[in-house]
This record gives sequence, C-alpha cells and structure tokens, in this order.
Amino acid sequence: EGNPYTWWVGKANEKHYYWGGSGPGIQKCACGIERNCTDPKYYCNCDADYKQWRKDSGMLSYKEHLPVSQVVVGDLDRPGSEAKVSVGPVRCQGDRNYWNAASFVTSSSYLHFSTFQGETSADISFYFKTSASDGVFLENLGNTDFIKLELKSATEVSFSFDVGNGPVEIVVRSPNPLNDDQWHRVNAERNVKQASLQVDQLPLEVRKAPTEGHTRLELYSQLYVGAAGGQRGFLGCIRSLRMNGVTLDLEERAKVTPGVKPGCSGHCTSYGMYCANGGKCVEKYNGYSCDCSKTAYDGPFCIKDVGAFFEEGMWLRYNFHSPGTSMKDLVSRTLLSSADPEITAPDLSLNKEEVSFSFSTTKSPCVLFYVSSYTPDFMAVLVNPTGNLQIRYNLGGTKEPYNIDIDHRNMANGQPHTVNVTRNGRDIVLQLDHYPPTSYSLPATSDIQFNSPKALFLGKVIEIGKIDQDIYKYNTPGFTGCLSRVQFNQIAPLKAALRPTNASSHVHVQGELVESNCGASPLTIPPMSAATDPWHLDSVSLLFTTWVFNSLFTASADFPYNGQAIGDGVNRNSAIIGGVIAVVIFTILCTLVFLIRYMFRHKGTYHTNEAKGAESAESADAAIMNNDPNFTETIDESKKEWLI
Repeated sequence: EGNPYTWWVGKANEKHYYWGGSGPGIQKCACGIERNCTDPKYYCNCDADYKQWRKDSGMLSYKEHLPVSQVVVGDLDRPGSEAKVSVGPVRCQGDRNYWNAASFVTSSSYLHFSTFQGETSADISFYFKTSASDGVFLENLGNTDFIKLELKSATEVSFSFDVGNGPVEIVVRSPNPLNDDQWHRVNAERNVKQASLQVDQLPLEVRKAPTEGHTRLELYSQLYVGAAGGQRGFLGCIRSLRMNGVTLDLEERAKVTPGVKPGCSGHCTSYGMYCANGGKCVEKYNGYSCDCSKTAYDGPFCIKDVGAFFEEGMWLRYNFHSPGTSMKDLVSRTLLSSADPEITAPDLSLNKEEVSFSFSTTKSPCVLFYVSSYTPDFMAVLVNPTGNLQIRYNLGGTKEPYNIDIDHRNMANGQPHTVNVTRNGRDIVLQLDHYPPTSYSLPATSDIQFNSPKALFLGKVIEIGKIDQDIYKYNTPGFTGCLSRVQFNQIAPLKAALRPTNASSHVHVQGELVESNCGASPLTIPPMSAATDPWHLDSVSLLFTTWVFNSLFTASADFPYNGQAIGDGVNRNSAIIGGVIAVVIFTILCTLVFLIRYMFRHKGTYHTNEAKGAESAESADAAIMNNDPNFTETIDESKKEWLI
C-alpha cells in the first residue's frame, strides 16, 4: 500500500517498481515470488528494516523496459538507514544478424554487393520500416533479366522479375499503411515452378511459372540495395536482409558508404532529450523533429513560449466540449478521461489535474485562470487586492472553497512569475517561480473529483449561473498584463488561440489578442532559501540586526543582494524602511557609546599593568604603540586619531 520509496527508470523514461527475479506490474523482489523473504510480511528482504544488511538481487529480463537508466532510493533520512545499489551490465543474446541494419537517409543512397546468384531459386527476406510512401528495396540486373523488390505505394509491396519470358509482377496490398514507421517483414521466393510474396501475416500471393520457356535467372550487374539506375530509392531502415540463406552485412558496408548509416537505433535515442517541455521526438531518416502539439510551447525544440498581452476587459474561453464533437475526440484531445466513451460531457470528472503558466501584471485584484463546470465545482488562480497569489478549489463537500494563500510575496510587481499547480486526489503541490514545491491537502470532508468540467477562462470569467462572490469582485475590471505557456493537463488554450490547431474551434476570444512573450522572461535573480532570504518572515529582524553590527565592526557592510534587483516580488518600500531603521539604530548606538565614554572618562581610580611610557602617553593604545618594536611608524602630533 502507498507509494514505494524506491524505483528504477527504464528505456521509455518510465518508473518501474519490480526488481530482479520478478516481472512487470508485480511490485515484488525475487524473495517475494519465491516466498522466502527475511520478514514474511514483506515482499523484499530490504523492506525488513533490520540492523543487519539484507540483499535483494536478480536479473531484469523484460527487454522492453531495458536498459536501466536511473535508480532512485528513498527512506534514507532516518538515523542508521543506509542502502547500497549496484547495476550490472546489459547482456544481449540471440542472432546478431537479426539486427544487422542500415539507415538510408536520402532517396539516392544505396549499398552495392556482388551479383546475386539465384539462377534457379531465389529466397529473399528482410524487415523494413519507413515513413516514405514508395522506394526501391533492392534490384539486380542482367542483359534483359532482372529481379526487383520495391514499395510501390504506402499500401503496396511489389516483387518483379524476368527470366526471359517477359516481366512478371506480384503485388501484395495491405489494408493498413506500411509507411507507419513500424517494422514489416517481406519474404519473396522464386523457383522453376512458382513465385510467391508475403508481407507480415497478410495472405501469401503466388504466381505459377509457365510450363514452357526459360527458367534460369541470368544476372550480371552488382546487387543494389536502395536506389539503382536513377530510380527513387528506399528511404528508411532495412535489417536482417537474407538472400538464399546468406545474411548481407549491411552495417559494415554502410560504414563506408555516403548517405547510408549503420544500424537503425534512431536519432531520438541520442537527441530526443532536446525536445523539451513534454515535446515528443519524431524520427526522420535524415534527423528528427519535435512534436509540440500537446505542449504550451512552440519552436523546433518546444522551448519557445507562446504568450499574449491582455488589455483591460479582454478574456479567453476554451470550451472542453463543442457541438458536433464526439466524445471519443473530446477524450483524445483534452485527456478528460472517462470509462465510457458514450456518456455525455457533463458526466466527465477529473481525479487529477496539472496547471502551469507564467504571468506578469501590475494591477490587482484579477482572475488569472479559472475552470468552470456544469456543477458548482470550480478551480481558480487569483491575485487578491494586496497583490498576493491565491489558489481556490471548490470540489464539493465543504461549506466554503478551499484556499491556498501565498501572503509573503507580492505577485503584482510587474515581474514575470511562474505558477505550477498539481492535484492528485486530495494532495495539491504548488510551485512558484524556482522556489521549492509546497504541499497542501484538501480537507477530509472535501470531494476529490472535479465533476463535469465545462470551460477554461483566462483574464476574466464570463459564465452563466452563480459565480463565487470573491471571484465576481475580482472580475472587474479584469486582468491586464501578460500570460504565457498556459497549459491545463494537455490543453494549451492560449496556443490554440494563436496557432491554428484542431483545438482552435474550442476557443473564443473577446478583444484583440496580441502575441507577446512579456510574461515569460526569466527571473532577474535566482531564488534564495529561507535561511538566506532577507525577506523571509522569520529572518527579517535577525538579518537587520546582523547588518547593523557588521556596520560597526567592518569597513563596509555587504547587503545580501549585493546591489542586485529584488526579483521575488518584495515591496520596494520594505527595503527603504529597513534601511532607515538600520541607520537610526546605528546612530543611536554611536551616540550612546560617545555619551558613556564622556561621562566616565574622569571617574574612579584603577591599577593596570601598562607598558612603560604610559604616564607620558595619552592612552594605553599609544603607550603600546610607542614601546612595541613591531610598530615602526611614529605618531605625528598633528595627525592623532581618536578611535571609538
């Protein structure tokens, strides 16, 4: 029960909770499968939490999840809690030729091999994957004889040859596209009696040979894999090419051939991490591209902010469901999941949602982000009259909406700010700018389902029916400023309004929306921890006191920001007031020291072990300086210093 403290990350960047000797989805170690764990109450030896070292080990053999790219071990912050982890090498076994592959990155690229010897029989098999609609797989020519395999269209593979009796062509037609960037198997055979062609598990196409005529295939040219004779070559990957039982070494030949690359691992394996912010890497045979359609970003690597400037009174509405849209489309577009695709829109509900955006404004109060529903449920992100951020949830079960107030930062200071809100059931995680995330929890009586989401609003709420009183007050005159990279689950409403997409029909804008990234600039300074942040409530007085005493005993005081601008929304008046207070305290302390010295300079008698010459010296310090050989400088009577 609960979430595991430890997991590992596999090939698709997914977490896995099973361990060596176990299997996917089981969430046990080998001892849990064999029922011989140290503590029978647990499914791993390490869960026993004994003082002695315990060990769980085994082989991870589900190859779709391998290799292991990361191991995360938690529960180590308790005294005496330790862990040791080792990950062994990935070991592969099987037919190496099965994965002997080459990538053809241009339509004119090809590999050449010695002439195919298939006079009376030919048995050719290979795998291919492509996104192109046509291209020649391979070809070998004679004077008039030839043999050729090609992708004629997105759904057709052709096997043609001529042994002297005229060209013969066999075509297999697939009901589904073959250029879907998935592996497909081709098997072509020819002997003196018949020829056949099969693609994947589609029906075998057979052509009988004529009873009379030529039977020998006489070829003289080299065997070309890819483009040949000026024809459009294959664009994609070919692997495990076997001709009459011999596997051709595509990888070795590709290493020395321009336009062809050995292997077919794909560019996304090496460069997919450059598709940022949830962008999906899409393979291309001369590179890769990033699909940003389900993100709030744009550009080649999904890092360009899509934002807009909102004038006073402007607003944007995104409808989760529009007339004429099937429920299946709605689910696929908005990720508002449902078990039954035939139910109506008001029956949808959300157990979790993720909201992220950035904004800048100088006016408050205002509504930044609002999600309405066909029920009283709603979610809102607001700036209250004092300039502080407020997250408001109403999911039912409570008399009043649940509020999260961020009271110690002014968000209406014209600086860009980033907001990330994630809710999963009752748990809410809020992150502002680059500060550490903060966790909250809905009241125990609150529902955890966001029932029947209806529409999303930016800048202002224009909704029929009853609206929360505070939101109604904040609605006038409306948001003025910049919003950028707005995303709700996988919906990007601002991007849908500014970029033509399938979701654009869901968007309605009041006013002229002007594209701008003014709400997405980075913060001017990095954030500080509470211990070093001079504006953190618990440390304000302590830091001011420290600043005062540093002024007394050092030549100059270094203010914590070293003259940099304050970027976390602190009111500039606070800094001015703090500086005035520090100067006043410093002045008072200097005055007190001077008065005390003046009042007691002639009172009382005392004995000291003073240095020689103290009687003639005007102070003990001067006597020490006069008699200590280390002090080689003399004091000029005209340049005496009085030290307080």
